[in-house]
Amino acid sequence: MRIRTIALGAGITVVLCVPLAISVAASANSDVLISRGRPAIASSERGGSWRAGEATDSNPSSRWESAAGPGTQWVRIDLGAVRDVDRVLLRWDKAYARAYRVQTSVDGANWTSVYATRTGNGGADDLKRLGGRGRFIRVLATVPARDSGGYALAEVKAYGPAAAPLRASKTAVGSLAAGLDDGRKKETALELVSSAENSTLSWRHSFGYIEDLGDGRGYTAGIVGFCSGTSDMLEVVTEYVRRKPVNVLTPYVMALKTVDGSDSHAGLDPGFVAAWKAAARDPVFQKVQEDQRDRMYFQPALRLARDDGLRALGQFAYFDAAVMHGVSGLKGIRRQALAAARSPAQGGDEIAYLDAFLDARVREMRTEEAHSDTTRVDTAQRQFLRRSNLDLTGPLTWQVYGDRYRIG
Repeated sequence: MRIRTIALGAGITVVLCVPLAISVAASANSDVLISRGRPAIASSERGGSWRAGEATDSNPSSRWESAAGPGTQWVRIDLGAVRDVDRVLLRWDKAYARAYRVQTSVDGANWTSVYATRTGNGGADDLKRLGGRGRFIRVLATVPARDSGGYALAEVKAYGPAAAPLRASKTAVGSLAAGLDDGRKKETALELVSSAENSTLSWRHSFGYIEDLGDGRGYTAGIVGFCSGTSDMLEVVTEYVRRKPVNVLTPYVMALKTVDGSDSHAGLDPGFVAAWKAAARDPVFQKVQEDQRDRMYFQPALRLARDDGLRALGQFAYFDAAVMHGVSGLKGIRRQALAAARSPAQGGDEIAYLDAFLDARVREMRTEEAHSDTTRVDTAQRQFLRRSNLDLTGPLTWQVYGDRYRIG
């Protein structure tokens, strides 16, 4: 059995400026096992005898094992109440993580890393003097040691003081590990986009939104900002006419074709704004907006994100980029990110890759004066990443353009 010790030096940091733990003898009153038999869940399970609970049963012959393949996986233990966590003992099976973090959380959504390494070598890791506090403890494995298989932990043991729990705490619930193909997670993504595009979480109230933002794209309208100058508004109206040939927007199809690619209102004023708002009361037009949003932006972004091995946060980051920059713009930002960091599908660390992607996104936004305010990245997506909320688990709190929002 190998016991790894890690020394802390001033200024030494790992991804997200997480200090490494000092491995020294823990004080006696901090060496009480507080995780034995506690409920555990995981981002995935191989099934059969490899469930998440196998990591907390104090049986070294059993283990949790994730689904096979590269990318991020985690196992999370509910301590029942907020506890101090001073020590964590991990016993890896053959499928160990080369890069991983040990994290604590009060709510199961927002995480603080108390230990991080990029040089894991399996065996047993006895991590002491962690100084963690939370109701939950999580091992977030980001880079596997092997190209095939996933991750496997025989034991996750958390130790803390014998004192009573600090307090009870509400826990995040719902589809914790799901991607945006899950209906609830997709709804979260749509609310996040709406906070930036329409300054509201109630995206279903934005079918009739329309104005010229002065950004060179003509009219911006609807639930994700379809623009008269960038073809997507034309596609929406054309599809509406196909489904319902006689409607208030039918007379504007030719004008939309004429102004496509410019900021001109030629042939649209003065009646187009009123016509759009009137059409927005029609359930057929509402369904067209939703379908075209999914076809043009959501589904292509989700496919790319899955190809790159990204969890819900990365899937949302791709979707939001597609809404603002188009799918071609998303692909350009992605190319820049891949030049700076490997994606999880390539064996890279998901947090490092998403940092590179958001950096590239900000650079792209700053090339356009109208999008030079990058708060939809800096005080929203970047904040979720700093909290290691890769699954977009609620509660979520963020700011966009000076406004504060909360989900959950």
